[in-house]
Amino acid sequence: MSDRLPQKPRSDAQDNRDRILEAARALFSADGLDVPMREIARRAGVGPATLYRHFPAKRTLIAEAFEERLNACRAIVDEGCADPDPWRGLCLVIEKICELHARDRGFTEAFLSTLPGAPDVAGRAYTVKAVAALARRAQDAGRLRPDFVLDDLLLVLMANKGIHAASTAARVAASRRFAALALQAFETCPHHAPLPPAARPAPAAPAGP
Repeated sequence: MSDRLPQKPRSDAQDNRDRILEAARALFSADGLDVPMREIARRAGVGPATLYRHFPAKRTLIAEAFEERLNACRAIVDEGCADPDPWRGLCLVIEKICELHARDRGFTEAFLSTLPGAPDVAGRAYTVKAVAALARRAQDAGRLRPDFVLDDLLLVLMANKGIHAASTAARVAASRRFAALALQAFETCPHHAPLPPAARPAPAAPAGP
């Protein structure tokens, strides 16, 4: 006989919570953050009251739904920062983060959002700070152009978000090409003209019906 104790079945409440998160991830990834809460409840097979009992505010649902993506993003940044060659590490970060965002439109919107009341994706500040430090190291090594600023990377992510394709695989392939072109622009080269003055981009407004 096995000495293992029988596993305790998950409660109905936990099942509901899991279904809500699964539905939210799928809808946010496909349609962005503007998906109505009622549509998430419908996809999850629960009533609105059940959804709001678990997630009283949409921003709370968004933060938890993207926790796994954010952990993957942090792992990418940590991998890049650990590389003794800061330019190679920065290339890895930009390539892999662009691919991660190409796979999930909703995560890109949550990560880039700076609007009042935007969802607070826990740990985003850590990621931004770490990439900024890596970029400074690449500049000190003479590989990253000296007029690069972190907002340039935000521009890349916003442009990457605009890539549309018939399938996820095609979108990822296009994102990889785009990241390679961006890195060519970022690398130090005496033939590059100076960049225009830095400007903080604003997230695009949601498209009207």
